[in-house]
Amino acid sequence: MHHYRGFAENQWRLFLKEAQPRIKPLLYTFRVLLTGIHLMRSGEIQTNLNHLHSMYPLPYLPELIARKRDGAEQQTLQAAETAFYEKEFAALLERLLTGAATTRLPEGSSASPALNDMLVRIRLNGLSSR
Repeated sequence: MHHYRGFAENQWRLFLKEAQPRIKPLLYTFRVLLTGIHLMRSGEIQTNLNHLHSMYPLPYLPELIARKRDGAEQQTLQAAETAFYEKEFAALLERLLTGAATTRLPEGSSASPALNDMLVRIRLNGLSSR
């Protein structure tokens, strides 16, 4: 969860830094948040924004995706739009935090020892085949 939160917050800061915020970075930010929300809920990684929208419908998302697809990804947003999406960003971030608090996913990886053993075997096997 920490990765998705930090990445989304960083993308949001970059989005707001633009003199005229664009659609593409906004969609990227929402995709990161929805991917994290879905991971916390299901344990699965899904990064396709259309699939995520079908599971977590946001009424404005189809229009933003269409605007980007129609070549308007560089199109800038009006100040009122940016203010609206700021509220949406905060709501999605809250959903991510709530999902992290209730997820059944472990806090950390349990595969480190097995992964380390596998890498050692691969390296040793590579050395012995030379």
